[in-house]
Amino acid sequence: MPSVVAIRHVPFEDLGLLGELLVERGWTVDYRDAGVDSLESPDDPDLLVVLGGPIGVYEEDDYPFLTEELRLVEDRLTAGRPTLGLCLGAQVLARALGARVYPGGTKEIGWGPIALTEAGRGSPLRHLDPVETDVLHWHGDTFDLPDDAMRLASTDLYENQAFRWGTAALALQFHPEVTADRLERWLIGHTVEIAATPGVTVGRLRADAQRWDQAVRRQARFCFAEWLDGLGL
Repeated sequence: MPSVVAIRHVPFEDLGLLGELLVERGWTVDYRDAGVDSLESPDDPDLLVVLGGPIGVYEEDDYPFLTEELRLVEDRLTAGRPTLGLCLGAQVLARALGARVYPGGTKEIGWGPIALTEAGRGSPLRHLDPVETDVLHWHGDTFDLPDDAMRLASTDLYENQAFRWGTAALALQFHPEVTADRLERWLIGHTVEIAATPGVTVGRLRADAQRWDQAVRRQARFCFAEWLDGLGL
């Protein structure tokens, strides 16, 4: 039975749709809460997922667990072990690979399309084609593309929205795991950030989530399923 460990930074940003798919496929799912639990697992999981959160990967002085998290991810990448990063997790992967992570000029919060590169159109991300669906964006930081990484997607605001590195590492700056029902917890947990970001409102986020919910449930499942199949686990 394959296993996944997910590093969770805030309780409401979990595996979401991906977690449902993994359970359906018979995976054992375990969470490690950053800053509370040891991030080391007694058994090396088949897949490590680093989830999102409202901190910066460069803030080790305030959040010392980031040092352990980066070391764990770097070790897995060096060993070629399957690793997925979502939002903050994507930034962790980028920094573990030696790339610069830094505050962007504009917060990107809300539902919107991604533009796939040629490599992206040949990857599982093709299921997230902008003709089919919008996805949830929620970040203020960005990153440079790591050496030897292949860019898969961009948006008008940020060039690096997704990349793969090697055959088993995938980084997604956006949140294809989030569905409309799960977003309700985000609307509570991120209320201060929503109020402080011009042009972003709870009502608009909720309405767009309902608009795109069925497409996300369908297309993101296709995307995650194909990526998991490609791991050969």
